[in-house]
Formats: sequence, structure tokens, C-alpha cells
Amino acid sequence: WDDADFSQGVGTTWYQEYSTLHSTQDPLVHDVEAKIEKYLETPYVAKWTLKVTWEKAPAYPSQQDDTQTNTYQAVLTTDGSRSFALLLYQDGGMRWGY
Repeated sequence: WDDADFSQGVGTTWYQEYSTLHSTQDPLVHDVEAKIEKYLETPYVAKWTLKVTWEKAPAYPSQQDDTQTNTYQAVLTTDGSRSFALLLYQDGGMRWGY
């Protein structure tokens, strides 16, 4: 992710924290828990989750070409003992050249 370059004002980054220890869980948290349980075949109840989204992020250095952008997310989650990171990419959203 350090190859993203927002210095030219192109692209957006935002985050949302989901503290689920003593509250009703958001559908995103339920989805994250279900994915972990399905793919790792282990019970999982999140206590904290963070979703970070990079939308239309240009590659470094963006002065060369800010038309090839990427849209992706990282979801970090923990149950207090184990932590997981899910990396999600928009279908067709990875347009950085090599």
C-alpha cells in the first residue's frame, strides 16, 4: 500500500472502526466472522474490526500517470487472542501497471 500516491489530490482513503465487544454487530462484522469461520474452519467472534478503503488510489509517483488507479480494502479484526487481515479488491479495480 505504500506505493499509493495521493499527493496530486486524486483518490480517497477512509476508515471505519467497529467496536463489537458490548454492542450490536454490524453486517460487515458478521460477514468477516463468517468468512473466517468458513475458510479457516474455526469459530470466530470479533471484538474489534477496522475497515480501511482506498478508492481510485494512483500509483507512486502519480505525476507520471494518475489515470491507472486501484480500489481496495483491508479489514483488520481480532477476538482478543487471534488477529486476521482480509485484503479485498474491487472486481476490475486493480489497474496499476507493473
